[in-house]
Amino acid sequence: MNYDTEDNPNTVEDRNPGASLDYQVFLRCVHCGLCTSTCPTFAELGDENDGPRGRIRLMRLVTDGRSGLTDRMRRHLELCLDCRSCETACPSGVRYGRLIEPFRLAVEQADTRAEKRFDWFRELVLFQLFPYAQRMRRLLTPVRFFQRLGVLAAAERLGLLRLIPGRPGRMVRLLPPPIKAGPKLPRFLPAVGRRRARVAFFVGCVADAMFRHVHWATLRVLQRNGCDVFIPEEQGCCGAIHFHAGDSRGARMMADANLVAFELDRYDAIVVNHAGCGAMMKEYGLHWKDGLQPHRKKFAEKVRDVHEFLDALGAVPPSGRIEATATYHDACHLGHAQAITAAPRRLLSKIPGLELRELPETELCCGSAGTYNLNQPEMADRLSRRKLENILSTQAQIVLAANAGCLLQIGSEIRQNGHPLLVMHPMELLDLSYREEQPELLA
Repeated sequence: MNYDTEDNPNTVEDRNPGASLDYQVFLRCVHCGLCTSTCPTFAELGDENDGPRGRIRLMRLVTDGRSGLTDRMRRHLELCLDCRSCETACPSGVRYGRLIEPFRLAVEQADTRAEKRFDWFRELVLFQLFPYAQRMRRLLTPVRFFQRLGVLAAAERLGLLRLIPGRPGRMVRLLPPPIKAGPKLPRFLPAVGRRRARVAFFVGCVADAMFRHVHWATLRVLQRNGCDVFIPEEQGCCGAIHFHAGDSRGARMMADANLVAFELDRYDAIVVNHAGCGAMMKEYGLHWKDGLQPHRKKFAEKVRDVHEFLDALGAVPPSGRIEATATYHDACHLGHAQAITAAPRRLLSKIPGLELRELPETELCCGSAGTYNLNQPEMADRLSRRKLENILSTQAQIVLAANAGCLLQIGSEIRQNGHPLLVMHPMELLDLSYREEQPELLA
C-alpha cells in the first residue's frame, strides 16, 4: 500500500478543511440544543461556541465558504474533547465525531505554523514513544525506581512536581503508583472448563506499558468464562494517538499492521479492555477510503469491548464476596462512542456484596480525552476537579473506569487531593471476586 499520498484531498489542492465531510451529517442537526447540557466544555464555560451546536455551525460556515477558519474559531474547535457525549444526547442521531475528527485532522494537516511544524513533544513523545509499549517501559524503569523509594510521592505531597514545566510535568503527575505488572503476556491461554468461545486479545501500547496488571486480570476473567485466548505478538498500537494528533498516515499504517497481525477467521471476537482503543478499532472501516477498506470494515466488525462481549456471552457469576462500595465512571469512548453503558454495570452487579453507587454527571468527561489533558491543561484540570467532587459525593471506596486515560486522570486528581480512594478497572474487581480475594482498600 502506498502511503506517500494521503486520501484526504484537502491536504493537496483544496485547503477547505470541510471539503471531505459528509454534508448530510450537517443537515441532520436541527440545532435543538439538547446536546449542550451534556457537553463538558459548555458546562464549564457556558459559551455557545464551546458546545456541539456552536461548533457544528462554525464548521459549516467554513465548509460552505462563508468564512475562513479564524484563530478564534480554531480555539473553539481545539477545546472540544471529542468525548461524543453529544451523540448520546442527540435525538436526531447526529454523528458529531464524523464531523469534528476529519475536520480537525484536515486543519492539522494543512497547518504550516512553526509551532505546529516543529512541535518536539508531538513528534517525539506522542508519535515515537507513546505508541510503543517497550519504549515506554524502558523510559519508565528509572522513574519506577524513584517511585519505589518514595521520592516521587514525597515530591507530589510537597507540590514539587508542579515545578516541572509544561507537558513533561503533567506526564509525571499522571503516573500511578507502581503495581506489579506480571510477566510478559503469552501467545495463548486456554479456557478454564468447557470452551465457549475463541477470542483474540488486543494489547495496545500505553495500556500494556502501564496497565499490564489489568490485562492479566482481563485474561483470567476471559479464561474463567470459557474463552480460549490468543494474543498475537505482531499487533501494535491501534492508531488513535496518531489519528487524534493529526497524523492520519501514521494512524493508517498502524491500523493496517493490525489487519495483518490478527487472523480474523480464527476468532469469534477481538476483545479490547480499554475504551479508547476499542472505539478507534471499531471505526477502522470509516476513516480511510482505499482498497483495504473492506478488510478494515471486516476487522472492525470483530472488535468487542470486554464488558460487551462477556455480557453477551453470559458471564459466569463470580463467588467471592467483596464488601465494599464502588462507583463507576462511564469512559467517554465506551459510553458515548460505543454506546456501552449497561453491560459494565450488569457485570459488576454479579459481584456478591458489592454496592455500586451511581456517579452524578457520569456522562461528563473526566478531562483525559487521550492527550487532551497534556495539550489543554486548564480545561482538563477543571473537568477532573468536577469529576472528583462528584465521586466524593457518592462516598464510595472504589472508583471504577474502563479506560487507561480515565484511570490516570482520575487517579492523579485523587492523589493530589489526598483522598483514600482505590482506582481500578472493572476487570480487576471481577478477577478478585473470581479468585475470592479482596481489594486493598485505602480507607
